[in-house]
Amino acid sequence: MTDMQEAPGDIVMTRIGQAMMLLHGGDREEARNRFGDLWTEIGEHGDPLHRCTLAHYMADAQDDAGDELAWDLRALAAADGLSQERLEEHHASLAVRAFYPSLHLNLAADYVKLHRPEEARLHLDRAHTALDALSDDAYGNGIREALGRLERQLDAV
Repeated sequence: MTDMQEAPGDIVMTRIGQAMMLLHGGDREEARNRFGDLWTEIGEHGDPLHRCTLAHYMADAQDDAGDELAWDLRALAAADGLSQERLEEHHASLAVRAFYPSLHLNLAADYVKLHRPEEARLHLDRAHTALDALSDDAYGNGIREALGRLERQLDAV
């Protein structure tokens, strides 16, 4: 997913960003705790942008591949309910369709970890189909390179 910049006054995105900083700083447990608290507040039917963003990063904070998969599936489901209009309220330059390559890449990686190659290939295919939504920039190229690495890893199995 693209780098999230918050809209003025979106305290939930601010709190997600704070937990992300903990995660990227190596404090996975505290990040998980904060993400969990936020998820309880947001709920299964809360703002799709908040749910998608939180679940996407909560997946990265998991130690168990099955838990990671569950959170990545929540992120995908939330993205499916996210409107372009809502996303533009948050940041005008973002596109919902640009979320899908990363979301499917993460799901493919989860399925590889779980030794489920058929599901992994399905999500690799979906990620490839969605690549046209990405720009030819560092983020887009990083996703393309990660797809290639994961495909090579899967082919070697």
